Amino acid sequence: MKITINGKKTALKSPQTLAAIVRQTCKEPQYVVAEVNGKIVKSNGWAKTVIRENDAIELVSFVGGG
Repeated sequence: MKITINGKKTALKSPQTLAAIVRQTCKEPQYVVAEVNGKIVKSNGWAKTVIRENDAIELVSFVGGG
């Protein structure tokens, strides 16, 4: 199964939830905003969102600073 994460083509062996992909991809998931096919998915919906063939995922981490 092929998907795109942050502009990079990626292959998955089997369907996964957005929650699993965020955990695998991001060091601090609590600071991540996830978008699937142009729509923001709130963190409480990640476990219910199954990623499908050709989906495009954008993961953005917020970092504080000064």
